[in-house]
Amino acid sequence: MSRRYLFTSESVTEGHPDKICDQISDTILDALLTQDPYSRVAAEVVVNTGLVLITGEITSKANVNYVNLARQKISEIGYNDAVNGFSASSTSVLIALDEQSPDIAQGVNAAQETRDQDSEELFDKVGAGDQGLMFGFACNETPELMPLPISLAHRIARKLAAVRKTGDLPYLRPDGKTQVTVQYEDDKPVGIDTILISTQHTPSIDNITEEAAVRDRIKNDLWSAVVVPVFEDISVKPNQDTRFLVNPTGKFVIGGPQGDSGLTGRKIIVDTYGGYSRHGGGAFSGKDPTKVDRSAAYAARYAAKNIVAAGLAEKCEVQLSYAIGVARPVSISIDTFGTGKVDDEILLELVKQHFEFRPAGIIHAFNLRNLPSERGGRFYQDVAAYGHLGRTDLDLPWERVDRAALLQQVI
Repeated sequence: MSRRYLFTSESVTEGHPDKICDQISDTILDALLTQDPYSRVAAEVVVNTGLVLITGEITSKANVNYVNLARQKISEIGYNDAVNGFSASSTSVLIALDEQSPDIAQGVNAAQETRDQDSEELFDKVGAGDQGLMFGFACNETPELMPLPISLAHRIARKLAAVRKTGDLPYLRPDGKTQVTVQYEDDKPVGIDTILISTQHTPSIDNITEEAAVRDRIKNDLWSAVVVPVFEDISVKPNQDTRFLVNPTGKFVIGGPQGDSGLTGRKIIVDTYGGYSRHGGGAFSGKDPTKVDRSAAYAARYAAKNIVAAGLAEKCEVQLSYAIGVARPVSISIDTFGTGKVDDEILLELVKQHFEFRPAGIIHAFNLRNLPSERGGRFYQDVAAYGHLGRTDLDLPWERVDRAALLQQVI
């Protein structure tokens, strides 16, 4: 008997309050690593009406202007007038930063002492910056080997921002959320059940002020300018039975930090797999690569993606766990959910042999300290919105499938 079910994932635009915080946090990280690649960064941001609070722990030789960095990022996102209740020019920016605790830092201080002398000895010497567990996942539902619901939610969110910035739909404002419900049959996506878009907008559109008329105009525009283009190259498309919901409360005029406060790290499911795979609980943004919440999650995705790209499984989840100050993972686990072409135990041994999971080794393999300076001062801020994984618009080292051929050969 076939099994049918629905699965839903959501995304948010770069103007969502939580995503503003993630982007400011990673803009700070980019600036610090560009000047001092060995900066220790745990930058947290809070936003509310007319307010940005930058807090956390930072130890760095870099000299950056945190206020200017925050204002520049807010302006880039699109908050440039006071009508939003949050503006790059008028918002207050408060700074409350400490240095990293020496008790935490000592676990990774070997990296400071040896600097660029990457070696097996160093990789074994540099411990994880904290305890925790991380998951990486891949499946063959999309070309980028991501689950279809989160892939579509991100596509729609990015297109929603694009038509605002190009002026195609000039009445849109920066805050927005998307959600896609996919219909599955025997674990294969076969249809689109529901598409939901909530987008901030001006009170009136072309002299249309009546609430129902405004919503109808937005709904029609979003279908033609956002949804239809997104699905052009997707085989599973909406049909006459697909529900299309837009601003279900009726209107969305007050948004951004004026409508809701924001906080770094509150969109970890949006950042990863949309709930399709498990999550260890640690956020990514604002953290330098010694924090395994970030770097080890990237490494786990890299391993899982190469397994699926090699055709060794239709879906694969890799779990890593760490102890603070200890280099090698406490545990490594692999689950292919019954889709593996070989036993999971064999894949586990392959992963241990051919993938690097020690923090210093991950940093070296992905060049995580130097990518901001090598890419013109911005790298992490570009993954802080629309997902850290499955990105086809960015050259991300953890998204490469350069180990797939090797895995095929050793089986």
